[in-house]
Amino acid sequence: MVAVLFGIVLLIIGFALAKAETPLKPYVGIVKIVGIVLLLAGVIFSAVFQIEPGQVGVQKLFGKVSNKTLESGLNIINPLVEVVTFDIRTQNYTMSGVNDEGTKASDDAIRVLSADGLEVVIDLTVLYKVTPSEAPRILKELGTDYKNTIVRPLCRTKIRDNAVYYDAVALYSTKRDEFQDRIFKSIETDFKARGLELEQLLVRNITLPESVKTTIESKINAEQEAQKMTFVLQKEKQEAERKRVEAQGIADYQTILSTGLSDKQLQYEMIKAIATSPNAKLIFMDAKKPASIIVDGK
Repeated sequence: MVAVLFGIVLLIIGFALAKAETPLKPYVGIVKIVGIVLLLAGVIFSAVFQIEPGQVGVQKLFGKVSNKTLESGLNIINPLVEVVTFDIRTQNYTMSGVNDEGTKASDDAIRVLSADGLEVVIDLTVLYKVTPSEAPRILKELGTDYKNTIVRPLCRTKIRDNAVYYDAVALYSTKRDEFQDRIFKSIETDFKARGLELEQLLVRNITLPESVKTTIESKINAEQEAQKMTFVLQKEKQEAERKRVEAQGIADYQTILSTGLSDKQLQYEMIKAIATSPNAKLIFMDAKKPASIIVDGK
């Protein structure tokens, strides 16, 4: 566009010099030629516009937005139009309570009230992208700063609206996935109506009040102690059962010995025990006293 302006200026100067009697009159032809070259070069370069990969272009002429989008690559356009580019790749917007971690450098976490009236702090990351065919409408209705116009305020509002259906502890534990799915569906609908596509919603962190944290920790500790005591009691019962079975076996053994062994069997067992000893011995038995044994060990 600058070359076009310079070319027009040179042409005007050239025609002016042609009518005036000045020492520069011999150079009028050169000035006109340079002006025409600059004008043509400016028009040619202005008529070609390059769109980078992952972007689309929207043409705007004197405030009027064209409904046709320009794809990535070289495009032939009206030299007078202005091309506004939109990034159609996945973008993210993070709202975090940790400084320099989110899109904003300061504390940008979302503070909500739960169903039980407690303040819960939520860190959130939104993954979204611009729908290419909706880029002209976005330019008309929202402009190019749709992050701060739609993404940020809409997400914060929907999270607050849905958090009131859950208790603080449920948000932190059992209902976390359900809460995330619920706000995803809610935000997805509103994004789609405005030309944006919601890809993923990540609840990165949920921070409970200190009093609730203490209560949860005490409950967890109590449950762990109860489980430990249950294990100890079960182990003691098993040990008592083992001792009972062992005592019953000894009693049964003693009953069998006292009622079922004869003198000859006792004599046999004693001889067998002595015979298996590695020491040499002589055994003398009295027929009148079957249980008497004289051992001569060497």
